[in-house]
Order: sequence, then structure tokens, then C-alpha cells
Amino acid sequence: MAKIDLKDFEYEGKIDDDEYDRELKRLQFELQIIQAAYMRQGLRGLVTLEGWDASGKGGLIQRMTAETDPRFTKVWSIGAPSKEELAHHFLWRFWTRLPADREVAVFDRSWYGRVLVERVDELTPEKVWKRAYDEINEFEKTQLDCGTRMVKLFIHTTQEEQDKRLLERLEVPYKRWKTGFDDFHNRSRRAGYMQAYGDMFERCSPKHAPWTVIAGNDKKYGRIKGLQSVVDALGAGVDLSYPEVAPELLAVAEAALGPIKL
Repeated sequence: MAKIDLKDFEYEGKIDDDEYDRELKRLQFELQIIQAAYMRQGLRGLVTLEGWDASGKGGLIQRMTAETDPRFTKVWSIGAPSKEELAHHFLWRFWTRLPADREVAVFDRSWYGRVLVERVDELTPEKVWKRAYDEINEFEKTQLDCGTRMVKLFIHTTQEEQDKRLLERLEVPYKRWKTGFDDFHNRSRRAGYMQAYGDMFERCSPKHAPWTVIAGNDKKYGRIKGLQSVVDALGAGVDLSYPEVAPELLAVAEAALGPIKL
């Protein structure tokens, strides 16, 4: 697989409002069809999102889940581990959140924190976070081997675009809840994160579980690209045809409702 360089994803991808609205409607409908197939066939899906602060992860998740059945979609926002979670292996808290049959689980940040924030902020010894690359690869392979479909998305924005969004979060009152000291702490360590992301892509992007990088300077463009990646990954190899109505059910329905055209 070709080496991932984030500088290759700093172009200004654009999409006009009309095309965005059409594509958003189409992709959300496709996600409904995929979810219905998962529910009918007992399948599982796993969506992992990483990226810079203010890159658009939340906005993408919002559009991804807006039209799906919330009973079978689980969204996990991952922050610092609790005291109980720290007492276990670092992957333990993610095992407990993996999707069951008929479910899709979406992770807003993930197990990659071990080789990202824990590395950059020196929260974990070097020998420990270096060991985590192999542990993560085995963890993901285990999910794939048991039939879980997986997609890993990284949303990239330039420093200039991130700064615009951080400023907006302060200037627009209803957006202030989105920001805090952590955003600016992480911003000050951009060079360290660039190195950590590069190593993550190199060490944890095998052919069977690759990273997909989304150019996110334009929010709408990034959302459509991200949604298309999710549709492609979760729908691959899945029977998405509409189910037939069982004759027995049709007979009962017609007895109650009258003749039915199918």
C-alpha cells in the first residue's frame, strides 16, 4: 500500500450546495438500506474516526447516524480512561463497546489514543506505546476474522483551517461548548502529532484494515467523502436486495387489509 502523507490531503476539495444536498440524501438512504440488511442478516459494522480537533468528526457522525435506527447504532465518544479502565489492558474498554450482531458501532476517537495522545504527551512509556502497534493490528484482525466489517477514517485539515474553526468556536456563543484548553494544548503539539500520525499510518494500515484519509478543509466535501467511504466499506459484499414478503405473512395481511399490490 502506498505511504500516506497528510500533505497530499491539503487541497481544497469543493462541492456546491445543490450537489451536497443530493449526495447527502442519497448516501443517508444507502446507509438505511445497509443497516436494514445488517439487522436482517445479523451482521456487524465498526467505524473508527480519528483526526485533528475541529476537523469535522462530529459533523460527519451526525450526518452518518441522522437517518438510521438509533436502537442498532452505537456512538462512542472516547476520552481519557477512567480509573477502572486504567486497571485493565488498554484495549479492554473497547472490547466492551464493540458491536453485537445487527449493530454498527461508531468510535469518535479510539484505541489509537495509545499511539497518539499517550505518545505525544508522554503519558505512556515508549516501549509500551511501541508495543501497541502490534496489539492494535491483532485486535482489528480479530474483529475482521469474526465477520465484523470495518472502516477507519482520518479527517485532515490544515493548521490555517483548524485555527479558523477554533476561533469560530469562541466567537459564536452556541459553539463555545465545543472547545476548551485541550484544543489549544493539542494545537501546540502539531509537529508531534504529525509524526505520530505518520507512524500510525505506516504501522497500522494493512491491506485488510487500511486507513482512509479525508481532505476536510471544506466541511461539506469532507462529509460526502467520509459517508461514501462508510457506505463502500460497510456495504461491500452484503446482500442489499429488498426482502420478499413471505406468502404466509401476505395472506394474514390481506385478510386484515384487503388485496395488496407488491
